[in-house]
Amino acid sequence: MKIALGLEYRGANYLGWQRQKDGPTIQACVEDALSKVANTVIQVHSAGRTDTGVHALQQVIHFETGVDRKPRSWVLGGNVHLPVDISLIWARPVPDTFHARFSATGRTYHYLILNRPSRPGLYSGMVTWDHRSLDEQRMRDAAVCLLGEHDFTSFRALQCQAKSPVRTVRRLEIRRRGEFIMLEIEANAFLHHMVRNIAGVLMAIGAGKERVEWAGEVLKLQDRTRGGVTAPADGLYLAGVDYPAEYDLPVRHDSAWFQTR
Repeated sequence: MKIALGLEYRGANYLGWQRQKDGPTIQACVEDALSKVANTVIQVHSAGRTDTGVHALQQVIHFETGVDRKPRSWVLGGNVHLPVDISLIWARPVPDTFHARFSATGRTYHYLILNRPSRPGLYSGMVTWDHRSLDEQRMRDAAVCLLGEHDFTSFRALQCQAKSPVRTVRRLEIRRRGEFIMLEIEANAFLHHMVRNIAGVLMAIGAGKERVEWAGEVLKLQDRTRGGVTAPADGLYLAGVDYPAEYDLPVRHDSAWFQTR
């Protein structure tokens, strides 16, 4: 049978999602935990490979197994063997047609900025700190040009391996709550470092370092070397993954958690 799971994690202590030989990763921890529940080797596939230091409100994975366990057993049993900063949230049996990555119709990321003169203590590693006074309205005005289908070459990492740089940004909202500013961006798919590069451009505009029109100019250049600074990973969260209704999977990418910060 094929099982899909949702999990959340704090990525600060890991070298990203994908299993590596030279350090701890989320995938390695999850596979090791599920393998102990199944008493056999489990290999998982994810909706997306988050980078070093990136967090997830809901990552979605799937695996195939001949071991019969109830969904509750996969969640509770897996969590017993996981470190405290990784947690399985739900498990569901899914049809053979399901694939955590290739069945996804969209993804949502949050980018959380602590905007104050002093560095974070309580939220260290969980937010990006910018001591400059950021004007969120300037950031909103600049973000408008990024909506829709575009060639995002200027906003992807030089080492990005995607075959096409064209992506469709369906929503890009910027909200402030006290000292916190959150970017919420939804697209059909993302390029490597795309959200962090967008955040870097918008933060430069919000700080008054660049003009509002600069975001559109960078987009049209289709040249990563002209695209500005890549914002830190600390504030980036994979907030949710969308799938066709036929799979009946839980959805989580609302911003209610931001209201409690």
